[in-house]
Amino acid sequence: MATTTQRMTADELLDLPDDGFRCELVRGELIRTAPTKNYHGEIAAYVAGTLIPHVRRNGLGKVYIADAGFLLASNPAHVRVPDIGFVRRERVERIGRPDSLWPEPPALAIEVISPSDRYSDVEKKVVDYLEAGTLMVILLESRTRTAKMYRSPTDVVALTEADTLDGGDVVPGWRMPMSEIFD
Repeated sequence: MATTTQRMTADELLDLPDDGFRCELVRGELIRTAPTKNYHGEIAAYVAGTLIPHVRRNGLGKVYIADAGFLLASNPAHVRVPDIGFVRRERVERIGRPDSLWPEPPALAIEVISPSDRYSDVEKKVVDYLEAGTLMVILLESRTRTAKMYRSPTDVVALTEADTLDGGDVVPGWRMPMSEIFD
């Protein structure tokens, strides 16, 4: 006898009770992950703490942190929740402030890789964002104190602590020394 997995909709995801887990939908299937550890949150907060004032000061758009979901596809529902997401001003002006998931992919998605993350899962997330239209994905690797900036699955820039993270044309003017991220 064959079994089938019931797919969940984005609305059903939003109706789930808050049980302390981060939930995403991967092609309609619910993925629950445990809360992140302290250092993960520290890195994400520090990066967001430099990105948010730059974006606001320059009127570039909006920055969202870990609890904001982005609808990458709707049939089946595909929802990702980056540690940090950036949406350009023109999209914010067009869409407004939805009282739900952001209905499109972010222009920039930043993920902090935790020691418990499997690289295969992280790589799938990168591909998901890029295929949905995200312009840049940044992975911050706490174990190696490095980063990777993806423009496509093959256009990847690796950064070390000696380099500077740069928002390029996605977040113009935003720069921060890698050496400060993992301090």
